[in-house]
Amino acid sequence: MSMLNRRALFAAPALIGAATVPAVAATQPKSPTLRAPKPPMGWNSWNSFATTLTEAQALETAKIMADKLLPAGYDVFTVDIQWYEPNATGYEYRHGAELAMDGYGRLLPAPNRFPSAANGAGFKPLADKVHAMGLKFGVHLMRGIPRLAYEKNLPILGTKYTARDVANPNSVCTWNTDMYGVDMSKPGAQAYYNSVFKLFADWGIDFVKMDDMSRPYDINWPEIEGAQAAIAASGRPIVLSLSPGETDLKWAVHAQNNAQMWRISDDFWDSWDMLKAQFKRLADWSPYRRPGAWPDADMLPLGLLALGQRKTKFTPDEQQTLMTLWSIARSPLIMGGDLRALDEATLKLLTNKEVIALNQDSVNNVPVSNDGAQVVWTAQTADGAKDSGARYLAIFNIGDHPQVVTQPLKAINAPEKARVHNLWTGAVSTADEEISLELRGHASVLYKLTPL
Repeated sequence: MSMLNRRALFAAPALIGAATVPAVAATQPKSPTLRAPKPPMGWNSWNSFATTLTEAQALETAKIMADKLLPAGYDVFTVDIQWYEPNATGYEYRHGAELAMDGYGRLLPAPNRFPSAANGAGFKPLADKVHAMGLKFGVHLMRGIPRLAYEKNLPILGTKYTARDVANPNSVCTWNTDMYGVDMSKPGAQAYYNSVFKLFADWGIDFVKMDDMSRPYDINWPEIEGAQAAIAASGRPIVLSLSPGETDLKWAVHAQNNAQMWRISDDFWDSWDMLKAQFKRLADWSPYRRPGAWPDADMLPLGLLALGQRKTKFTPDEQQTLMTLWSIARSPLIMGGDLRALDEATLKLLTNKEVIALNQDSVNNVPVSNDGAQVVWTAQTADGAKDSGARYLAIFNIGDHPQVVTQPLKAINAPEKARVHNLWTGAVSTADEEISLELRGHASVLYKLTPL
């Protein structure tokens, strides 16, 4: 189907109202530390629903999330990509897909999938219901402006400019044909992003996962700054998550100053090779983690995945290793599996109070060693905590076969005579000068050490 024959579902500008959105120059903002003081926790629809989530499925899932995961701290409910595509079918993107959008080139929820979005209501009715459950509401957004808006040369809200004035047809996503990049040097460009995020603010959006941004960062950084400036202009403290990775380490400080999360890898799935590769990435990014700025190792592909076609391929040992690594490295914890099939083992893994406290509240999280077979990380409890100064120790066997792992306590500045609390099993023991044990391949242990 040619571009000119593609159809869009869009409302006339008169249905949107005459409010204007001021154009604000894209400038590098101050570090937005208050928007995500701790690593975000939540659920995202991609691993389990791909592009197909409906309003009914969203509400069913959100209710389970509020009941089962919210008490443990998982509070961000996110609708991933293609919520604006009426006929989305799965994990493959449809070339030249029809899109729902308004008369200003802003994407709208497809009303056949999200009925409450009809008549210009957008995601506000669904967001209101999610908020009433005690959750935050997030959406996925592709970088740029819809190609259909370019073809129709739609106006940019509150300006004399149009989509063709700001779009860059040479800036395209390599895996999705919905959008053209926005040339932030053009008049009206910032106003377009402002109009999008003002609409999101009006809907009550709390979190935006913005895709096709972090790679290549050295080309896309103006649009990253544009999105951050648009959030500031919207008046709502929306958390900005950049995707996909691998983000270029050379741009680490820029990412810290312009986003609250940024991906350190491409899409992460339930493969041991992918999990093993995250050890180095999380170690490389560890110096750039701070409150309000979190290197993101991606979602947790646990439980039922892939449109209900299979369960996670990770073994129980690998699942524990995944949760241990994400927690001690303080990566965001975003569950990806279908919560409608949440089993007790996965729920227990996700909601371990001590492990979540490590992810949310620990300090001085650092990789200690990686010899290709054994990996060691440590962290500490924060000052003021009831066990202030206690040390966390995570030991991983990243080899394929059992091995004895040994860690001298003095080498990690832990008390040489220590009470050892296994955070996964609850077992308590003592250690004198070192900890030594045999670990199965791909397995791990996580301890909290306090002086005897």
